[in-house]
Amino acid sequence: MAAEADGPLKRLLVPILLPEKCYDQLFVQWDLLHAPQGPPSDRLGSVSLPLSVHVPCLKILLSKGLGLGIVAGSLLVKLPQVFKILGAKSAEGLSLQSVMLELVALTGTMVYSITNNFPFSSWGEALFLMLQTITICFLVMHYRGQTVKGVAFLACYGLVLLVLLSPLTPLTVVTLLQASNVPAVVVGRLLQAATNYHNGHTGQLSAITVFLLFGGSLARIFTSIQETGDPLMAGTFVVSSLCNGLIAAQLLFYWNAKPPHKQKKAQ
Repeated sequence: MAAEADGPLKRLLVPILLPEKCYDQLFVQWDLLHAPQGPPSDRLGSVSLPLSVHVPCLKILLSKGLGLGIVAGSLLVKLPQVFKILGAKSAEGLSLQSVMLELVALTGTMVYSITNNFPFSSWGEALFLMLQTITICFLVMHYRGQTVKGVAFLACYGLVLLVLLSPLTPLTVVTLLQASNVPAVVVGRLLQAATNYHNGHTGQLSAITVFLLFGGSLARIFTSIQETGDPLMAGTFVVSSLCNGLIAAQLLFYWNAKPPHKQKKAQ
């Protein structure tokens, strides 16, 4: 019976959340905590030293769990922004250049991760955020009266993405694209920050989306170090966290500021 019950649990956790060795350690041997080894001199009176945990396995479990949580959450992260634009029938307050640079950064992360065979849990949100970001790009163009240009942009982006994912693109180009993420993220967020400052409000910028992106990029610093060990990936998320934090701070600062349209109409 124990073996039968163990089967579904093992199929659920291995290898999605844990390698088999860690699964056996934690769920077969039930050795989550273990007493420290050492002579009696390592004890204080009659009280044993605190139990120690299997740190490597727990770090893997935490990282995988966080990563999959971020990927799942990314399915909805930018939908509030999309719905806010559609509801207002306006993309006022959004910098198209900033959104496009964010798309470049997401594309770089996705292509670089696929090329290097990184676990999906370490980059999967880039795929879903890319789809939502390119939708926002199109909507910004559409509500600026540039619908045809928006359709052409979608077609060109799809073609470029196919080329980047094909064997035609050398690894050096993919690595360079990932390295360009840091300046792309910085410039993109600074453009949005400058737009907010110039307008004196954040327009149709979604607070839910901004704060979810900020929290996700912070968590990604840990998961990228744990799952990929790649300094380019980790560095990108450090910079992204700082930049997303700037936009989040502006949202709080301009929380009660409104676009001046109603005032103009009243006059």
